[in-house]
Amino acid sequence: MRWMLLALGLLGGGSAHASTSEQRGFKVFRQVCSTCHSLDHVAYADLSGLGLTQDQIKEYAAQHQVPDGLDEDGDPKTRVARPTDLIGSPYAGEAMARMANHGSVPPDFSRRAMTQKGGVAWIVRMLQSYAEAPAGRKLPPGSYYNTAMPHGHIGMPQPLHDGQISYEDGTPATTKQMAEDLGAFLEWTARPHLAARHLVGVFVLLYLAGMYVLLLLMKRRVWSRLRQTDASRNF
Repeated sequence: MRWMLLALGLLGGGSAHASTSEQRGFKVFRQVCSTCHSLDHVAYADLSGLGLTQDQIKEYAAQHQVPDGLDEDGDPKTRVARPTDLIGSPYAGEAMARMANHGSVPPDFSRRAMTQKGGVAWIVRMLQSYAEAPAGRKLPPGSYYNTAMPHGHIGMPQPLHDGQISYEDGTPATTKQMAEDLGAFLEWTARPHLAARHLVGVFVLLYLAGMYVLLLLMKRRVWSRLRQTDASRNF
């Protein structure tokens, strides 16, 4: 099923299933969030659902390395990523992720919109809730004041700042705008095959409708012949 969905996505290669906000959100992820956060359940090919062409997907995948077993000496080796590979983590392993993030592993973004309490709305609010700590407020080492957090602090430094990136469509890249666009992207990553599943569903319904009509015609033809046979016998 997954290979069918990937194939439909690659063949589609259009932006009909993605809003402009989702496309901008991918840019925020690519330029800001992907240095720490993973997409363990999203393949490069799935990005066709955001309007990327096959060439753009191949180019993006070619910028990354993925594990490729062991070499002759038993050491891990890598290869250039292919469109069918999962995007995965920017770190070689969990130990490297913890080492780079004060002992914590940055959460995977693939299903974050569904697993985070409060969903995307909370994520968007959290990204805009960084502030200077009140006078006299002591924060744990390596943490940052954030009013959206239950204890008022978070281990991630403020990731978004006004004008941090440049949108191709001219949309001002304010912190609020980038947070909302990233939220739209996270909604998409939670269900990257939704549009393809809808398309498969349409094909299945059309197939079943065609089969129903065909069986109905066959039934009428068979019964028509039986009636004709019975009539000739009675005659």
